[in-house]
Amino acid sequence: MTTPRLLVFSSLFPSDKRPNAGVFIRERMFRVAQQIPVIVVSPVPWFPFQEILRYWRPHFRPQPNYYEVQQGVQVYFPRFLSVPGLLKSCDGFFMALGSLPTLIKLRKQFNIIDAHFAYPDGYAATLLGKWLKIPVTITLRGTEVPLSKMPGRKKRLMTALKNSARIFSVSGSLKNHVVALGALSDKIRVIGNGIDVVKFYPLTKTFVRAELNIPEDAKVLVSVGALVDRKGFHRVIEVLPALVDKYSELIYLIVGGDSPEGDIRERLAQQVKMLKLEKHVRFLGAYPSEKLKIPLSAADLFVLATANEGWANVFLEAMACGLPVITTEVGGNKEVVNDPSLGAVVPFGDSESLLAAIFQGLETAWDRPLIIQYARENSWDSRVKILMEEFQQIASRKNT
Repeated sequence: MTTPRLLVFSSLFPSDKRPNAGVFIRERMFRVAQQIPVIVVSPVPWFPFQEILRYWRPHFRPQPNYYEVQQGVQVYFPRFLSVPGLLKSCDGFFMALGSLPTLIKLRKQFNIIDAHFAYPDGYAATLLGKWLKIPVTITLRGTEVPLSKMPGRKKRLMTALKNSARIFSVSGSLKNHVVALGALSDKIRVIGNGIDVVKFYPLTKTFVRAELNIPEDAKVLVSVGALVDRKGFHRVIEVLPALVDKYSELIYLIVGGDSPEGDIRERLAQQVKMLKLEKHVRFLGAYPSEKLKIPLSAADLFVLATANEGWANVFLEAMACGLPVITTEVGGNKEVVNDPSLGAVVPFGDSESLLAAIFQGLETAWDRPLIIQYARENSWDSRVKILMEEFQQIASRKNT
C-alpha cells in the first residue's frame, strides 16, 4: 500500500510575520502530519514596488523568510507576482508559476498536492498538478461564495474544481453552493473542522476577569476574528447602545488584528467614539490560539455578526470554553450552532433580531457543561481519520 505524502498548498498559512494567519489550516493538517509525511508551500504575493506602499500602509504584505520549520514540519514561502488592484484575475497563474521551482525541488517528497481555498490557491495547485502529473485535492473554506459572484474568478474556480481529484468541503452549505454552480456532488465530501480540546477549555471566570480588569458582575460579549468588514464587528457595535441602556456595566471584547483582507480598526474606533461607547468596547488585538481561552473564558456570550463563513472554527473554540454563540444565518453557521441549547442564528443584516438574540442570550441560564461537551464531541480525531482514508485512496489510485 502506497503511503500518502502531502504537499499542503495555501497562501494563508502562519509565519513568523503573520503568526495568526490560517491557523485553522495548520491545526487540521499538522494533525494529519502526525500520521503521514507533510510539507507546506505557502506562496506570498510580491511586486517590485511594494516597499513604497509601506510608507502609507506599514503592515502591507509582510514578507516572511523563504523557509521555516514549524512543529517539525518544513514550510516554504515562495514569492509570486501580484500587483495590487491590477491583474488580480491572474493571481492563480502567477501563484503556480512562482511556486513551480519550489515544487520541482521538493518533487520526491510528495505524491498529493492538498490545496486550501478553490481560488486562487486551488486553481494554482491544479496547474501545478497538471505540470508535475500529481493529483490535487481542494478544500472549500468559504471564500468560494463571494468569489463565485465575479465571472472571471468563478470561471477559474470551477476549472480548479473540475481538474481536482477530490474536493473536501468544511460545510454542507458550501458543498451545495458549488454543486449549484455545476460542480459534481459525488466528487465532494463534507469534512468539518474540529476543536483542540487540549488547548481550549474554560478558565475560572473570576481569575481571567481580574487579569483583564473586567468587573466581576459585568455582562461581557466577545467577538474573535480578523478586523475586516465581513466579520461584522460594526454590526455588533451598532446594537450596543440599546444593550448598555439595560446593562450599564456591559463590555464588548474585540479580539483580532489586521489580515491580508485589510484592517478596519480605525473605522471601528470611530464608530465607537461616535456612539460614545469608549467605556464599553475594548480592542484586545490578536491573541495566539493557545491564549485565546483567556478572553473567551471572561465572557458570557460569543457574538459574530459575520457576512460569510465556511465552517467557523472559532464557534467550537468558544463553545469549548463554555460560551453560547450568537451568529448570522450565512454559510455553515447553522451546521455548527445547530441547536437552541448552543446559541442562536439570526438573519444576516437584521439588527433587531441580532439585538433580541443578544438580550435573550444574556438572560438565559445556559447549560454550559452541555455546550462544552458538544465542542469536545467535535474533536479533530474523527476529522483526521476521514482525511486519512481519503488520502490513502488517492495515493493508491495513483499507483495502480
